[in-house]
Amino acid sequence: MGRKKTNFDAIPRVNIAHLPTPLEYAPRLSEELGCHLYFKRDDCTGLAGGGNKVRKLEYLLADAKNQGADTLVTIGGLQSNHARQTAAVAAKYGLSCELILDDIEGTPKSDYYHNGNVLLDNLFGANIHRLDIGQDCDAYAETLIKKLTSDERKPYLIPIGGSNVMGGYGYIRCANEIIQQIETQKLKIDQIVLATGSAGTQAGLLAGLIAAGSNIPVLGICVSKTTEDQKDLVGSLLRDILKNIGLEPELAKGKVNCNDNYVGESYGVITDAMISAVKDTAQLEGILLDPVYTGKAMAGLMDLCNQGIIKAGSNQLFLHTGGSPALFSYCEIF
Repeated sequence: MGRKKTNFDAIPRVNIAHLPTPLEYAPRLSEELGCHLYFKRDDCTGLAGGGNKVRKLEYLLADAKNQGADTLVTIGGLQSNHARQTAAVAAKYGLSCELILDDIEGTPKSDYYHNGNVLLDNLFGANIHRLDIGQDCDAYAETLIKKLTSDERKPYLIPIGGSNVMGGYGYIRCANEIIQQIETQKLKIDQIVLATGSAGTQAGLLAGLIAAGSNIPVLGICVSKTTEDQKDLVGSLLRDILKNIGLEPELAKGKVNCNDNYVGESYGVITDAMISAVKDTAQLEGILLDPVYTGKAMAGLMDLCNQGIIKAGSNQLFLHTGGSPALFSYCEIF
C-alpha cells in the first residue's frame, strides 16, 4: 500500500525570500570552461545579503511561531551564513536571537572575529555566544535552552544550517522553481552542482526533483566531510524528507552524489583553488562567491571541467547558495 502524499502547499510557511531567484547564463565562464554554465542565483533571496538559508527559515520560522517561541537559538561556525540569516529573521519578526558560534582552526584571523557575518550578527542585535575551538556546541545549546526556559523564555532550537526535514522543504520549493525555469527557458540541464555541508540543501533539492519525476543528477561538492560521510548524511535526511511528504524512502537509492576532493585541510580553511575560483567568477561574471562554500564548490566544478569529467558542451547548473559577506572576514587572502 502506497503512502499518502502530503499537500505540500498546506505546510505552514512565512514568505520572506525574494522568489523566484533568477536562473541566468554565464557566457564568459562558459567559454573559459568549455561547458554551458548557468547560475541559480540563491544569493539573491533578499534577506540580510541573501543566501540559501532563508528558504529553510521560511518553514522553520513558521513552526517556531506556531509553537509560541519568543527566541531563536542556533549553532554554527563563527562566520556562519545561517547564523546571519537567522539573526535577521529574528529581528524582522521581533524575536530574540541566541547564536552559539564556534571558532574554526586554520582560518585567517585578522578580520575573522569582527568583520563579515559577525559584524552583521551584531547589527541585527543577536546575542553571540563565542565558543573556543573544540568546545561542545550541542552541550552548550542544551544548557542554554534550559537556562532560557527557566527564565520563562520560549526558545526554539534550529539545527546547524537549518538542516532538518522542515528546513529541507525550502529546497523542495527551489527544485520546483528550477524545473519551471528550465521549461520556460527551454533548457536541458545535464547536472546541478552545489556546495554540500549540513545536507539540508542537497537533500531538499533531491526530494523536490524526485517528487516532480525529474532525473537531473545533483553533485554535491563537500565542504567539511568525506564523500562517504556526506553521502550518509544527505541520504539519511533525504529519506526522512521523502517519508514526510508521503513518498517511499527507497526512491533515494542511487540519487546522492558527493565529491570530497576540494575540501582542503578542513571546513573553512582556504585552498588555492578556492581563491582562484572566487577571483575568476568575480572577474569573468561579476558574481561574488564565498570562501567556505560556493568558492570550493566552483573550484570543484572548474577542475572537473578541466579534467574532462564534466563533458565539454554539457549544460551545468551551479546552485549559488550565497555567503559573500564572509569574504570580508577573509579579506587578507584576497
